[in-house]
Amino acid sequence: MKRRVLAVLLLPSAWCQSGESRQPGAVLEAMNLSYPLGSRAVLPCHSTRMVWTRDRLRDRQRVVHWDLVRTAPEYSVERVLDMSPGDGEDQRHQRLYNGFNKGRVSIPSSAFSDGNFSLIIKNISSADRGVYTCNLHHHYCQVRQSIQIQVNVTKSARKERRFWDGERTVFVVMLGSSVALPCVNRRPLWRDGVQEDQQQVAHWDFQAPGVRQDRADRLVDLYASGERREYGPAFARKKLALEEDAFTVGDFSLSISDLEAGDRGLYSCHLHHHYCGVYERRIFRLTVGPPPAPPRPPRPPDNSAPYCSPRGKTRR
Repeated sequence: MKRRVLAVLLLPSAWCQSGESRQPGAVLEAMNLSYPLGSRAVLPCHSTRMVWTRDRLRDRQRVVHWDLVRTAPEYSVERVLDMSPGDGEDQRHQRLYNGFNKGRVSIPSSAFSDGNFSLIIKNISSADRGVYTCNLHHHYCQVRQSIQIQVNVTKSARKERRFWDGERTVFVVMLGSSVALPCVNRRPLWRDGVQEDQQQVAHWDFQAPGVRQDRADRLVDLYASGERREYGPAFARKKLALEEDAFTVGDFSLSISDLEAGDRGLYSCHLHHHYCGVYERRIFRLTVGPPPAPPRPPRPPDNSAPYCSPRGKTRR
């Protein structure tokens, strides 16, 4: 079997100032595969990002935290607070890192329900000056999103304002007043009540030579919930195989048995994780060649070869 890797592409995308998941529909791999007629082909498609563990603690893999960077009187970085969903409303504990902020700094307890992670600061003091960063981490989906806001403090009500300085939003806030630093993200990724296993699907498509991508035939759909849909005539479906535990081990490879000339063409593995915002594609061009030649029979011994007699004379 000949196997050549044409290209491997890893394309990052971004949201505001932070890195996030790959671009939708990014082609991560393209291969040319060649197998002999009548053999069994395996088209490899692996992704650990699609592994579904059915972990009851997956909500604890989401966390929001606010950080503060000060540049005066000297540079310092401070964690203001963090919060994770927990197992229920009563478990959504906000952890403050400075006793001075108790009862004065908070984020809404409904943050993981409505997507509002804004930081509320009461009784603003000069010590609150600096650059605040709202960080959203989703460890299960390997997603990080962040946004920065600068806070300046003034004693004059006429100087209060909000503007964009080219890098971040700047709030000029009256000393002793209250402010809400906005951090709102209502993607289902960060909110409760999403049935994750209903939003994960892997499917394989096939394009015969000369067929456009939008005319490709669907071969199989596989859902993390356990549902499976196969398409095409029964005799063709019997040739295809996918791992039963694909979403457990992240192996979505397609096996095609008893290869025929009609199996050649372009195969594509599509992995969708709508909950995490993942869409990956892998493309394989399959060529079916002639069957391997049968092994040659062993050559018979050559009886005409000379040999030496016990007395040293050569006989034929």
